[in-house]
Amino acid sequence: MNYDPAQVYWPEADTYLLLEAALAEVSTGDQVLETGTGSGLIAAELSRAGQVVATDINPHAVVAARRRGAEIIRTDLLAGICGSFDLVIFNPPYLPTSPEERIDDWLEYALDGGPDGRDLIERFAQTVGDVLARKGRILILISSLTGLHEVEVLFSRQGFSSEIVREQIVEDEVLYVLKMVRTP
Repeated sequence: MNYDPAQVYWPEADTYLLLEAALAEVSTGDQVLETGTGSGLIAAELSRAGQVVATDINPHAVVAARRRGAEIIRTDLLAGICGSFDLVIFNPPYLPTSPEERIDDWLEYALDGGPDGRDLIERFAQTVGDVLARKGRILILISSLTGLHEVEVLFSRQGFSSEIVREQIVEDEVLYVLKMVRTP
């Protein structure tokens, strides 16, 4: 494979909003997992506070993240990930995308959230509990285009409660960072 930086999701407003929330949430010694790391910015920044492992399915993103110094595993979401993480971070593909809008390239994996923007979010919600420590926390970035209430319901069905810890208006949408914890 020839590395193509144009196939990597580089930091945008959503990345920086999630990074801000993650820096406020991480504690020294935390075991951290960042799913869908893209360029690896968040994983690299958080590695100063604790042990961070990142994942991405995109081989170009894996190269970019390694160049930033991130420890990264190429996998689809959480497939094959073992362990118990104190903090799991995810900036998912959240844009609603019709079949006609889809483009078959690696960058599309970082953008295409399916018809309602929640395809990967739903898969993540169903599996994240397997790698989350008992008192672990999840930070996930979503958009108003994805449906805040609908995402909260997806996680509630899996036994998580949520709160908005950051929000920002960007053009025609509102970005939210949700913090999830297991419901007591």
